[in-house]
Amino acid sequence: MLEAKNNDELPAIPGKRYFAIGEVAELCGVKPHVLRYWEQEFPQLKPVKRRGNRRYYQRQDVIVIRQIRALLYDQGFTIGGARNKLQGEEARVDVSQSQQIVRQMRLELEEILRILRR
Repeated sequence: MLEAKNNDELPAIPGKRYFAIGEVAELCGVKPHVLRYWEQEFPQLKPVKRRGNRRYYQRQDVIVIRQIRALLYDQGFTIGGARNKLQGEEARVDVSQSQQIVRQMRLELEEILRILRR
């Protein structure tokens, strides 16, 4: 396995839509078999599979893989701990987005109420 490096030392993610597993392995500093294993362990990783069951990762997948790598290699989380941390972060993002939607709807409804009172 490659030695743990800080994510700051990893190469920049190119502006492509899809990445092959070999490209992602290089971008994230892990081997392809590790990526295939992480797909089984982390429900957030779902690369698109095309002809011949070839995996194609999107930019968001690469970002998630880098997060997983940092949790496991740099911060010392176990697989289960990293999975729980990522799921917890997803839940917080969902709540935050919901709160933003509610605030926006409230502002719009208050605007409609002002218009109706005229």
